[in-house]
Amino acid sequence: MASDPVTRLMEQGIKDQVFPGAVLLCARGQDVLYHQAYGVADLQTQRPVTTTDLFDLASLTKPLATAMAMMVLVQEQQLDPDVCLKDLLPVTAGTPKAGITLDMLLRHTSGLPAHREYFRQAVDQPDPLQAMDRLVLSEPLTALPGVNQVYSDLGYMLLDRVIREVTQTRLDRFVQKHVYQPLGIEDLFFIDLAAPPVPEVKLRMISTRNCPWRGRVLKGEVEDENAWVSGGIQGHAGLFGTGSAIYRLCLEILQAMEQESPRVLNPKVTAGFFRKHPDHTLAAGFDTPSRTGSAAGRYFSSRTVGHLGFTGTSFWVDPDDGRIVILLTNRVHPSRANQKISKFRPEIHDCIARCL
Repeated sequence: MASDPVTRLMEQGIKDQVFPGAVLLCARGQDVLYHQAYGVADLQTQRPVTTTDLFDLASLTKPLATAMAMMVLVQEQQLDPDVCLKDLLPVTAGTPKAGITLDMLLRHTSGLPAHREYFRQAVDQPDPLQAMDRLVLSEPLTALPGVNQVYSDLGYMLLDRVIREVTQTRLDRFVQKHVYQPLGIEDLFFIDLAAPPVPEVKLRMISTRNCPWRGRVLKGEVEDENAWVSGGIQGHAGLFGTGSAIYRLCLEILQAMEQESPRVLNPKVTAGFFRKHPDHTLAAGFDTPSRTGSAAGRYFSSRTVGHLGFTGTSFWVDPDDGRIVILLTNRVHPSRANQKISKFRPEIHDCIARCL
């Protein structure tokens, strides 16, 4: 790969303050073509970013943890995507949520709103996670289930509850045992706030926001407040990881899409998850490039799957040519107000496509 234009554009991103630090990994199938680090992990210490640093992956949690867990549960016939919430969570029986299916939650067609600041109510409760569960379950729907596609964190918080109910274990432990460990992935994990990371791990953490609510620059604790109040583990956010770790999971996704003997995923099940409904850009657990103005740029095929993360992270997997692109940044350091990443993402992806 002629890396100079890509390197120049990434370095320009640092200069233009799109993000303080970043890691970019580009591959074609099993061949890693480019893997570089840029900028600083923390503006105060000015520590340079390395390729082994750990980023807060934000909503990459949805495809890389929650959807992975759901795929495993479906292929093991412990769950069916078309099962209704009333059959899994009896508390929803007789409510407007009774007929919401797991597939609707995965595809963001449940009728739930995009986001709510539940953390403000739950933080002082004796059991904040239980309070979060209660708040999500009592949230009024804003549309009929199965009609509109509205990207929703709340749907994935409900999926987290379902996974806990069905498996009798937490999402982080389930996905670690059934997905990450079998693939030999170590640097992809949730941070349990009751068991903070050891010093060696915390040294590799990238700083995110200077959070006014928590009164500190966040490092080694999830940026999303609802996930933080839940103890650090939620279905919509909480996952941390390196570019290399995400790449190994993306390779498993690619092999499932190409039906080339994946080690964990069932190609038939993944095909069902990746199948888009007409006029929808979101598949089950994953995003796909929109026809115009996509964050993935102009050159990924229509079969591509991936996702964006609020902290400035993203990944895309294209089965047409085996292309995998992982961009990790800390664009929210020190403030969420920095929105320059939206213009930068398609530019860097187009640049990579031209250089491949």
